[in-house]
Amino acid sequence: MVLGFSIALIVFSLLLMLLVLMHKGKGGGLSDMFGGGMQSSVGGSSVAERNLDRITVVVGLLWFACIVVLGITMKMNN
Repeated sequence: MVLGFSIALIVFSLLLMLLVLMHKGKGGGLSDMFGGGMQSSVGGSSVAERNLDRITVVVGLLWFACIVVLGITMKMNN
């Protein structure tokens, strides 16, 4: 069980980093390196940004839940 939650935590961590880097930058951030600083009519969809925000929040909550469950599980094993 601990191994499963550890793997899930690693996957959610990598996914969360990727999602945060995909957000549109306010200027001068890491997202500019990946094309976030370019003003494009294709990438400026507000619906896509809202969906990206929602997905990021859900993945963040799942990441937090994995940490809590992993902590409780490891404490019960000791």
